[in-house]
Amino acid sequence: MKRVFTNWAGSVHIALAIVGLPYGVCTGGYCKAINSRVPSVCTSAFVSSSAMHIKARCSVYPGSDTHRFPVPDDKVSWAADWPEYSPVNYTAPSVLKKPVWADPEIGSFSPQFNSLDGSVDRRSHEGEYTVQDDRPLNPRGRTGLNGRGLLGRWGPNHAADPIVTRWKRDSAGQRVSHAMSKLPVLQFVSIKRKDCGEWAIPGGMVDPGELVSLTLQREFSEEAMNSLQASQQEREKIHERITQLFSAPGFQVYKGYVDDPRNTDNSWMETVAVNFHDEKGDSVSELPLEAGDDAGQVSWFDVDSSQPLYASHSRFLQTVAKERKAHWCVMDQ
Repeated sequence: MKRVFTNWAGSVHIALAIVGLPYGVCTGGYCKAINSRVPSVCTSAFVSSSAMHIKARCSVYPGSDTHRFPVPDDKVSWAADWPEYSPVNYTAPSVLKKPVWADPEIGSFSPQFNSLDGSVDRRSHEGEYTVQDDRPLNPRGRTGLNGRGLLGRWGPNHAADPIVTRWKRDSAGQRVSHAMSKLPVLQFVSIKRKDCGEWAIPGGMVDPGELVSLTLQREFSEEAMNSLQASQQEREKIHERITQLFSAPGFQVYKGYVDDPRNTDNSWMETVAVNFHDEKGDSVSELPLEAGDDAGQVSWFDVDSSQPLYASHSRFLQTVAKERKAHWCVMDQ
């Protein structure tokens, strides 16, 4: 990919943040969510940290034939004594080729963990993490695999997820309320992931030295507006509207560890999810959506508990609905 706007320069490593559901099953190296469609119940927005560390223990590491060392629930915590623990060491060949977004191997350089290491932010949203034998330890515990897997950075790999919403309106421009809950219905921009075919919130990696606010804006522009393929005139229009929306502080929905199947004992995903709301429907709502090259499709979806979404993105949207006093499920009061 190429950067569109001059203040978004830097190396590009686009990925979607994967945040895990409280329960999962591993098939063919991937963790698929169970009960992602919940038409009759209102799910809670958050679960305990131990319950979230599920995908990071998937038996077969994504994109490989590498099997993790099995880690039972009671041995996830580093505080649990387990002298028999023998994690598999694996770093993907694509990472070992030393792309610009990846660190070298430990020993060939000395990263400054738990701090701002040059332009690379090695601080964790979870607080200070342990460094053992010159390697950082996953703050949520054991994963059964050492090394970096598919991740570029030792320690935290930072991502950002923009949740762009608007009110659903009728032909007269009036807000639409849900027939059962009587609350106004929100809509959000969703992309269909190419890797698994599930609908998700668009998102991507924070480049070294880049402000999270710019990552959120850049990712939405590239993923939902396909700005990289737009003409100069179209890019200027997209930039103007998106800048208008993203200039507001936004509502921070989540900030922290991501239960990602790519996580290892030494590398893990973290994200910041922020809601940007087009209250009047005169900002990005008027722009046509077009999927970027990391997305198969893009569309405005109603925010509703019955809508199946990738990973735990439904929990993010539930938090947004509560904040905006919007419909979530038929049990809303």
